[in-house]
Amino acid sequence: MSKKLLLALLLVIASASTFYFLSMLHMKNGLSTDRVAINTLVKLTEQNWGTVQGEHFVDIPYDFAIIDRSETLVYQTKSGISVTEKEAIYHRDTLIDVVVQGISVGKVIIYNDYDTLFSRMKLQFSVIFAASLLLLACLFLAYILYLNRMIFRPFSKMQRFAKHIAKGELDIPLEMDRNHMFGAFTESFDMMRDELAAARHSEYLANKSKKELVASLSHDIKTPVSSIKAVTELMLLSASDDKTSRQLNTLYAKANQIDHLVTDMFHATMEELNELQVNVTEEHSHLLGELIDNANYYGQITLAPIPDCLIAADLLRLQQVIDNVVNNSYKYAGTAIEIECVIIEGFLEVQLLDFGPGVPEEELPLLFNKFYRGSGAVHQSGSGLGLFISRYMLRKMHGDMVCCNRRNGFMVKLLIPLAGKN
Repeated sequence: MSKKLLLALLLVIASASTFYFLSMLHMKNGLSTDRVAINTLVKLTEQNWGTVQGEHFVDIPYDFAIIDRSETLVYQTKSGISVTEKEAIYHRDTLIDVVVQGISVGKVIIYNDYDTLFSRMKLQFSVIFAASLLLLACLFLAYILYLNRMIFRPFSKMQRFAKHIAKGELDIPLEMDRNHMFGAFTESFDMMRDELAAARHSEYLANKSKKELVASLSHDIKTPVSSIKAVTELMLLSASDDKTSRQLNTLYAKANQIDHLVTDMFHATMEELNELQVNVTEEHSHLLGELIDNANYYGQITLAPIPDCLIAADLLRLQQVIDNVVNNSYKYAGTAIEIECVIIEGFLEVQLLDFGPGVPEEELPLLFNKFYRGSGAVHQSGSGLGLFISRYMLRKMHGDMVCCNRRNGFMVKLLIPLAGKN
Protein backbone atom coordinates (compact mmCIF):
# COMPACT_ATOMS: atom_id res chain seq x y z
CA MET A 1 0.00 0.00 0.00
CA SER A 2 2.82 2.45 0.86
CA LYS A 3 4.60 1.66 -2.44
CA LYS A 4 1.45 2.44 -4.42
CA LEU A 5 1.00 5.71 -2.52
CA LEU A 6 4.64 6.73 -3.14
CA LEU A 7 4.36 5.90 -6.85
CA ALA A 8 1.16 7.96 -7.15
CA LEU A 9 2.77 10.95 -5.43
CA LEU A 10 5.86 10.78 -7.68
CA LEU A 11 3.62 10.60 -10.75
CA VAL A 12 1.64 13.63 -9.62
CA ILE A 13 4.80 15.64 -8.84
CA ALA A 14 6.30 14.76 -12.24
CA SER A 15 3.10 15.79 -14.02
CA ALA A 16 2.95 19.10 -12.14
CA SER A 17 6.63 19.84 -12.87
CA THR A 18 6.18 19.11 -16.58
CA PHE A 19 3.14 21.37 -16.76
CA TYR A 20 4.98 24.21 -15.02
CA PHE A 21 8.08 23.85 -17.27
CA LEU A 22 6.03 23.88 -20.48
CA SER A 23 4.04 26.89 -19.26
CA MET A 24 7.19 28.87 -18.48
CA LEU A 25 8.72 27.88 -21.82
CA HIS A 26 5.61 29.07 -23.61
CA MET A 27 5.74 32.39 -21.76
CA LYS A 28 9.42 32.81 -22.62
CA ASN A 29 8.77 32.10 -26.28
CA GLY A 30 5.92 34.57 -26.29
CA LEU A 31 8.12 37.34 -24.88
CA SER A 32 11.31 36.70 -26.94
CA THR A 33 12.48 39.02 -29.74
CA ASP A 34 11.86 38.05 -33.36
CA ARG A 35 15.45 38.37 -34.68
CA VAL A 36 14.47 37.36 -38.19
CA ALA A 37 11.98 40.22 -38.44
CA ILE A 38 14.60 42.69 -37.12
CA ASN A 39 17.22 41.50 -39.61
CA THR A 40 14.66 41.79 -42.42
CA LEU A 41 13.84 45.36 -41.28
CA VAL A 42 17.52 46.36 -41.38
CA LYS A 43 18.13 44.72 -44.78
CA LEU A 44 15.09 46.41 -46.34
CA THR A 45 16.24 49.77 -44.93
CA GLU A 46 19.75 49.32 -46.38
CA GLN A 47 18.38 48.21 -49.75
CA ASN A 48 15.94 51.12 -50.02
CA TRP A 49 18.08 53.79 -48.41
CA GLY A 50 17.25 57.12 -49.97
CA THR A 51 13.80 55.95 -51.10
CA VAL A 52 12.45 54.51 -47.83
CA GLN A 53 8.66 54.18 -47.84
CA GLY A 54 6.11 52.46 -45.60
CA GLU A 55 5.16 49.90 -48.26
CA HIS A 56 8.62 48.37 -47.93
CA PHE A 57 7.89 47.30 -44.34
CA VAL A 58 4.40 45.76 -44.52
CA ASP A 59 5.40 42.47 -42.82
CA ILE A 60 7.45 44.01 -40.00
CA PRO A 61 5.64 43.42 -36.63
CA TYR A 62 7.42 46.25 -34.76
CA ASP A 63 7.01 49.98 -34.48
CA PHE A 64 10.26 51.72 -35.50
CA ALA A 65 11.88 54.91 -36.73
CA ILE A 66 14.71 55.47 -39.21
CA ILE A 67 17.13 58.39 -38.84
CA ASP A 68 20.23 59.41 -40.81
CA ARG A 69 23.64 60.28 -39.41
CA SER A 70 22.49 63.79 -38.55
CA GLU A 71 19.51 62.32 -36.64
CA THR A 72 17.10 63.61 -39.24
CA LEU A 73 13.95 61.53 -39.24
CA VAL A 74 13.70 59.48 -42.43
CA TYR A 75 10.67 57.34 -41.56
CA GLN A 76 8.56 56.29 -38.56
CA THR A 77 5.63 53.89 -38.23
CA LYS A 78 3.77 56.00 -35.68
CA SER A 79 4.17 59.19 -33.70
CA GLY A 80 5.21 59.22 -30.09
CA ILE A 81 8.15 56.87 -30.45
CA SER A 82 11.87 57.73 -30.12
CA VAL A 83 13.25 59.63 -33.12
CA THR A 84 16.71 60.53 -31.74
CA GLU A 85 19.53 58.43 -30.43
CA LYS A 86 19.34 60.11 -27.04
CA GLU A 87 15.62 59.38 -26.71
CA ALA A 88 16.20 55.79 -27.78
CA ILE A 89 18.87 55.29 -25.16
CA TYR A 90 16.70 56.89 -22.46
CA HIS A 91 13.72 54.73 -23.41
CA ARG A 92 15.93 51.64 -23.75
CA ASP A 93 14.88 51.08 -27.35
CA THR A 94 16.92 48.94 -29.70
CA LEU A 95 19.44 50.82 -31.92
CA ILE A 96 20.81 49.14 -35.06
CA ASP A 97 23.20 50.73 -37.51
CA VAL A 98 22.24 50.99 -41.19
CA VAL A 99 25.33 50.29 -43.32
CA VAL A 100 25.37 50.99 -47.06
CA GLN A 101 28.49 50.08 -49.01
CA GLY A 102 30.44 49.74 -45.80
CA ILE A 103 29.48 53.18 -44.52
CA SER A 104 27.09 53.77 -41.59
CA VAL A 105 24.44 56.06 -43.02
CA GLY A 106 21.91 56.03 -40.19
CA LYS A 107 20.18 54.01 -37.54
CA VAL A 108 17.00 51.98 -37.10
CA ILE A 109 15.32 52.65 -33.75
CA ILE A 110 13.03 49.70 -32.79
CA TYR A 111 10.50 50.81 -30.23
CA ASN A 112 10.31 48.58 -27.11
CA ASP A 113 6.85 48.90 -25.57
CA TYR A 114 7.75 47.84 -22.01
CA ASP A 115 4.27 48.59 -20.61
CA THR A 116 2.61 46.26 -23.07
CA LEU A 117 5.39 43.72 -22.58
CA PHE A 118 5.00 43.87 -18.80
CA SER A 119 1.22 43.52 -19.09
CA ARG A 120 1.65 40.46 -21.29
CA MET A 121 4.15 38.95 -18.88
CA LYS A 122 1.87 39.72 -15.91
CA LEU A 123 -1.10 38.14 -17.66
CA GLN A 124 0.82 35.02 -18.62
CA PHE A 125 2.35 34.70 -15.18
CA SER A 126 -1.10 35.11 -13.60
CA VAL A 127 -2.46 32.35 -15.81
CA ILE A 128 0.43 30.04 -14.91
CA PHE A 129 0.13 30.90 -11.22
CA ALA A 130 -3.65 30.31 -11.21
CA ALA A 131 -3.19 27.03 -13.07
CA SER A 132 -0.54 25.97 -10.56
CA LEU A 133 -2.81 26.85 -7.62
CA LEU A 134 -5.69 24.95 -9.23
CA LEU A 135 -3.43 21.94 -9.74
CA LEU A 136 -2.24 22.11 -6.13
CA ALA A 137 -5.84 22.44 -4.92
CA CYS A 138 -6.83 19.41 -6.97
CA LEU A 139 -3.87 17.47 -5.60
CA PHE A 140 -4.73 18.53 -2.04
CA LEU A 141 -8.39 17.57 -2.50
CA ALA A 142 -7.39 14.23 -3.99
CA TYR A 143 -5.03 13.64 -1.06
CA ILE A 144 -7.76 14.55 1.47
CA LEU A 145 -10.18 12.17 -0.24
CA TYR A 146 -7.51 9.50 -0.19
CA LEU A 147 -6.83 10.05 3.52
CA ASN A 148 -10.57 9.97 4.24
CA ARG A 149 -11.04 6.73 2.36
CA MET A 150 -7.90 4.97 3.49
CA ILE A 151 -7.42 6.29 7.06
CA PHE A 152 -10.17 8.47 8.56
CA ARG A 153 -13.19 6.40 7.48
CA PRO A 154 -11.66 3.02 8.51
CA PHE A 155 -10.51 4.57 11.79
CA SER A 156 -14.04 5.89 12.47
CA LYS A 157 -15.42 2.41 11.80
CA MET A 158 -12.94 0.92 14.25
CA GLN A 159 -13.83 3.61 16.82
CA ARG A 160 -17.55 2.81 16.53
CA PHE A 161 -16.72 -0.90 16.68
CA ALA A 162 -14.72 -0.36 19.89
CA LYS A 163 -17.70 1.49 21.44
CA HIS A 164 -19.98 -1.45 20.58
CA ILE A 165 -17.47 -3.84 22.16
CA ALA A 166 -17.27 -1.65 25.29
CA LYS A 167 -21.08 -1.73 25.56
CA GLY A 168 -21.08 -5.51 25.20
CA GLU A 169 -22.73 -5.46 21.75
CA LEU A 170 -20.76 -8.35 20.32
CA ASP A 171 -23.21 -9.26 17.54
CA ILE A 172 -22.24 -6.30 15.33
CA PRO A 173 -19.42 -7.36 12.95
CA LEU A 174 -16.62 -5.11 11.73
CA GLU A 175 -16.60 -4.77 7.95
CA MET A 176 -13.23 -5.85 6.59
CA ASP A 177 -11.45 -4.20 3.65
CA ARG A 178 -7.95 -5.36 2.81
CA ASN A 179 -7.39 -2.42 0.42
CA HIS A 180 -6.49 0.06 3.16
CA MET A 181 -3.75 0.10 5.78
CA PHE A 182 -6.16 -0.95 8.56
CA GLY A 183 -7.19 -4.12 6.73
CA ALA A 184 -5.15 -6.47 8.89
CA PHE A 185 -6.28 -4.70 12.06
CA THR A 186 -9.97 -4.96 11.15
CA GLU A 187 -9.62 -8.68 10.58
CA SER A 188 -7.87 -9.12 13.93
CA PHE A 189 -10.44 -6.99 15.77
CA ASP A 190 -13.32 -8.92 14.25
CA MET A 191 -11.68 -12.19 15.28
CA MET A 192 -11.38 -10.74 18.78
CA ARG A 193 -15.11 -9.91 18.70
CA ASP A 194 -15.93 -13.50 17.74
CA GLU A 195 -13.76 -14.83 20.55
CA LEU A 196 -15.32 -12.46 23.09
CA ALA A 197 -18.81 -13.39 21.95
CA ALA A 198 -17.98 -17.08 22.23
CA ALA A 199 -16.43 -16.57 25.68
CA ARG A 200 -19.43 -14.56 26.88
CA HIS A 201 -21.85 -17.19 25.59
CA SER A 202 -19.87 -19.93 27.33
CA GLU A 203 -19.88 -17.90 30.55
CA TYR A 204 -23.62 -17.34 30.23
CA LEU A 205 -24.26 -21.05 29.73
CA ALA A 206 -22.03 -21.92 32.70
CA ASN A 207 -23.76 -19.40 34.99
CA LYS A 208 -27.18 -20.51 33.80
CA SER A 209 -26.24 -24.13 34.43
CA LYS A 210 -25.11 -23.27 37.97
CA LYS A 211 -28.27 -21.31 38.71
CA GLU A 212 -30.45 -24.06 37.27
CA LEU A 213 -28.61 -26.53 39.48
CA VAL A 214 -29.19 -24.34 42.55
CA ALA A 215 -32.86 -23.90 41.63
CA SER A 216 -33.29 -27.63 41.07
CA LEU A 217 -31.61 -28.53 44.36
CA SER A 218 -33.63 -25.88 46.20
CA HIS A 219 -36.85 -27.29 44.81
CA ASP A 220 -35.82 -30.85 45.64
CA ILE A 221 -34.85 -29.90 49.21
CA LYS A 222 -38.24 -28.32 49.87
CA THR A 223 -40.04 -31.64 49.42
CA PRO A 224 -38.31 -33.58 52.27
CA VAL A 225 -38.38 -30.47 54.48
CA SER A 226 -42.16 -30.26 53.99
CA SER A 227 -42.41 -33.94 54.90
CA ILE A 228 -40.39 -33.33 58.06
CA LYS A 229 -42.68 -30.46 59.04
CA ALA A 230 -45.81 -32.54 58.41
CA VAL A 231 -44.53 -35.53 60.43
CA THR A 232 -43.43 -33.19 63.23
CA GLU A 233 -46.91 -31.64 63.38
CA LEU A 234 -48.46 -35.13 63.65
CA MET A 235 -46.03 -36.10 66.38
CA LEU A 236 -46.85 -32.90 68.30
CA LEU A 237 -50.48 -33.95 68.39
CA SER A 238 -49.59 -37.22 70.07
CA ALA A 239 -46.79 -35.95 72.34
CA SER A 240 -47.28 -37.16 75.92
CA ASP A 241 -44.80 -35.03 77.91
CA ASP A 242 -43.38 -31.50 77.88
CA LYS A 243 -39.82 -32.54 77.00
CA THR A 244 -40.93 -34.31 73.85
CA SER A 245 -43.13 -31.36 72.89
CA ARG A 246 -40.24 -28.92 73.31
CA GLN A 247 -37.94 -31.08 71.20
CA LEU A 248 -40.57 -31.48 68.49
CA ASN A 249 -41.26 -27.71 68.51
CA THR A 250 -37.52 -27.08 68.13
CA LEU A 251 -37.38 -29.56 65.27
CA TYR A 252 -40.39 -27.94 63.62
CA ALA A 253 -38.93 -24.44 64.02
CA LYS A 254 -35.61 -25.48 62.45
CA ALA A 255 -37.39 -27.25 59.60
CA ASN A 256 -39.48 -24.14 59.06
CA GLN A 257 -36.34 -21.99 59.06
CA ILE A 258 -34.72 -24.25 56.47
CA ASP A 259 -37.89 -24.07 54.41
CA HIS A 260 -37.81 -20.26 54.42
CA LEU A 261 -34.11 -20.09 53.54
CA VAL A 262 -34.53 -22.55 50.67
CA THR A 263 -37.57 -20.65 49.43
CA ASP A 264 -35.61 -17.39 49.41
CA MET A 265 -32.72 -19.03 47.60
CA PHE A 266 -35.07 -20.58 45.06
CA HIS A 267 -36.87 -17.30 44.41
CA ALA A 268 -33.61 -15.36 44.06
CA THR A 269 -32.22 -17.90 41.60
CA MET A 270 -35.40 -17.96 39.55
CA GLU A 271 -35.55 -14.17 39.47
CA GLU A 272 -31.97 -13.99 38.15
CA LEU A 273 -32.83 -16.56 35.52
CA ASN A 274 -35.87 -14.48 34.52
CA GLU A 275 -37.94 -17.61 35.11
CA LEU A 276 -40.12 -16.28 37.91
CA GLN A 277 -43.24 -16.48 35.80
CA VAL A 278 -46.44 -14.64 36.75
CA ASN A 279 -49.61 -15.80 35.01
CA VAL A 280 -52.40 -13.28 35.57
CA THR A 281 -56.03 -14.45 35.48
CA GLU A 282 -59.35 -12.95 36.55
CA GLU A 283 -60.38 -14.17 40.01
CA HIS A 284 -63.11 -13.27 42.48
CA SER A 285 -62.00 -11.28 45.49
CA HIS A 286 -63.42 -13.81 47.98
CA LEU A 287 -60.52 -16.12 47.10
CA LEU A 288 -58.29 -13.56 48.77
CA GLY A 289 -59.80 -14.61 52.12
CA GLU A 290 -58.61 -18.18 51.49
CA LEU A 291 -55.08 -16.98 50.77
CA ILE A 292 -55.01 -14.96 53.99
CA ASP A 293 -56.44 -17.87 55.93
CA ASN A 294 -53.64 -20.11 54.60
CA ALA A 295 -51.11 -17.68 56.12
CA ASN A 296 -52.98 -17.48 59.45
CA TYR A 297 -51.21 -20.49 61.01
CA TYR A 298 -50.73 -18.63 64.31
CA GLY A 299 -54.33 -17.48 64.43
CA GLN A 300 -53.39 -13.82 64.97
CA ILE A 301 -54.92 -12.33 61.81
CA THR A 302 -58.18 -10.40 61.90
CA LEU A 303 -59.71 -9.95 58.45
CA ALA A 304 -62.30 -7.27 57.72
CA PRO A 305 -64.95 -7.92 55.02
CA ILE A 306 -63.55 -8.02 51.49
CA PRO A 307 -65.46 -6.03 48.81
CA ASP A 308 -66.99 -8.15 46.05
CA CYS A 309 -65.04 -7.58 42.85
CA LEU A 310 -62.95 -9.28 40.19
CA ILE A 311 -59.18 -8.98 40.50
CA ALA A 312 -56.44 -9.63 37.94
CA ALA A 313 -53.84 -11.69 39.76
CA ASP A 314 -51.79 -14.88 39.92
CA LEU A 315 -53.16 -16.61 43.03
CA LEU A 316 -50.03 -18.72 43.51
CA ARG A 317 -47.76 -15.68 43.47
CA LEU A 318 -50.23 -13.66 45.54
CA GLN A 319 -50.11 -16.40 48.19
CA GLN A 320 -46.31 -16.06 48.26
CA VAL A 321 -46.62 -12.29 48.66
CA ILE A 322 -49.06 -12.59 51.56
CA ASP A 323 -46.92 -15.30 53.19
CA ASN A 324 -43.84 -13.05 52.95
CA VAL A 325 -45.59 -10.02 54.45
CA VAL A 326 -47.25 -12.03 57.25
CA ASN A 327 -43.99 -13.81 58.10
CA ASN A 328 -42.16 -10.47 58.26
CA SER A 329 -44.83 -9.09 60.57
CA TYR A 330 -44.61 -12.11 62.87
CA LYS A 331 -40.79 -11.93 62.79
CA TYR A 332 -40.21 -8.21 63.37
CA ALA A 333 -43.43 -6.96 65.07
CA GLY A 334 -44.58 -10.05 66.95
CA THR A 335 -48.14 -8.69 67.30
CA ALA A 336 -51.56 -9.47 65.99
CA ILE A 337 -52.31 -8.45 62.39
CA GLU A 338 -55.37 -6.62 61.11
CA ILE A 339 -56.20 -6.74 57.40
CA GLU A 340 -58.56 -4.31 55.71
CA CYS A 341 -59.55 -4.17 52.04
CA VAL A 342 -60.83 -1.16 50.09
CA ILE A 343 -61.30 -0.35 46.40
CA ILE A 344 -59.30 2.74 45.35
CA GLU A 345 -58.77 3.99 41.77
CA GLY A 346 -58.85 0.68 39.94
CA PHE A 347 -57.12 -1.35 42.66
CA LEU A 348 -58.19 -3.56 45.51
CA GLU A 349 -55.97 -2.19 48.25
CA VAL A 350 -55.17 -4.79 50.91
CA GLN A 351 -53.83 -3.11 54.06
CA LEU A 352 -51.89 -5.31 56.51
CA LEU A 353 -51.44 -3.52 59.83
CA ASP A 354 -49.34 -4.65 62.77
CA PHE A 355 -48.72 -2.97 66.13
CA GLY A 356 -44.95 -3.21 66.33
CA PRO A 357 -42.26 -0.50 66.52
CA GLY A 358 -42.27 0.15 62.75
CA VAL A 359 -39.22 1.00 60.63
CA PRO A 360 -36.89 4.03 60.95
CA GLU A 361 -37.95 6.68 58.45
CA GLU A 362 -34.53 6.78 56.77
CA GLU A 363 -34.77 3.05 56.03
CA LEU A 364 -38.22 3.11 54.40
CA PRO A 365 -36.93 3.91 50.83
CA LEU A 366 -34.48 0.99 51.08
CA LEU A 367 -36.89 -1.77 52.10
CA PHE A 368 -37.45 -3.00 48.54
CA ASN A 369 -33.76 -3.12 47.60
CA LYS A 370 -32.40 -6.54 46.84
CA PHE A 371 -30.51 -8.08 49.81
CA TYR A 372 -31.21 -5.06 52.02
CA ARG A 373 -31.87 -5.81 55.68
CA GLY A 374 -32.80 -3.05 58.10
CA SER A 375 -31.41 -2.34 61.53
CA GLY A 376 -34.24 -4.35 63.14
CA ALA A 377 -33.14 -7.52 61.35
CA VAL A 378 -29.71 -7.81 62.98
CA HIS A 379 -30.67 -10.76 65.17
CA GLN A 380 -33.21 -12.28 62.76
CA SER A 381 -32.63 -14.84 60.02
CA GLY A 382 -33.31 -13.83 56.44
CA SER A 383 -31.71 -12.89 53.13
CA GLY A 384 -33.25 -9.49 52.36
CA LEU A 385 -35.19 -10.81 49.35
CA GLY A 386 -38.75 -11.17 50.67
CA LEU A 387 -40.06 -7.66 49.99
CA PHE A 388 -37.99 -7.34 46.82
CA ILE A 389 -39.52 -10.49 45.31
CA SER A 390 -43.02 -9.65 46.60
CA ARG A 391 -43.06 -6.23 44.93
CA TYR A 392 -41.50 -7.76 41.80
CA MET A 393 -44.38 -10.25 41.52
CA LEU A 394 -47.06 -7.62 42.23
CA ARG A 395 -45.63 -5.36 39.55
CA LYS A 396 -45.68 -8.25 37.12
CA MET A 397 -49.43 -8.34 37.88
CA HIS A 398 -49.52 -4.55 37.12
CA GLY A 399 -49.98 -3.84 40.81
CA ASP A 400 -47.61 -2.53 43.46
CA MET A 401 -46.60 -2.64 47.11
CA VAL A 402 -46.18 0.28 49.54
CA CYS A 403 -44.77 0.30 53.08
CA CYS A 404 -45.20 3.06 55.64
CA ASN A 405 -45.21 3.72 59.36
CA ARG A 406 -48.39 4.66 61.18
CA ARG A 407 -49.10 6.13 64.58
CA ASN A 408 -49.14 2.81 66.47
CA GLY A 409 -47.44 0.35 64.16
CA PHE A 410 -46.46 -0.50 60.59
CA MET A 411 -48.57 -0.92 57.44
CA VAL A 412 -48.01 -2.74 54.15
CA LYS A 413 -50.37 -1.98 51.25
CA LEU A 414 -50.85 -4.53 48.48
CA LEU A 415 -52.29 -2.89 45.37
CA ILE A 416 -54.03 -5.63 43.41
CA PRO A 417 -55.43 -4.45 40.05
CA LEU A 418 -59.12 -4.87 39.36
CA ALA A 419 -59.97 -6.93 36.29
CA GLY A 420 -60.21 -4.77 33.18
CA LYS A 421 -59.00 -1.62 34.95
CA ASN A 422 -55.21 -1.77 34.47
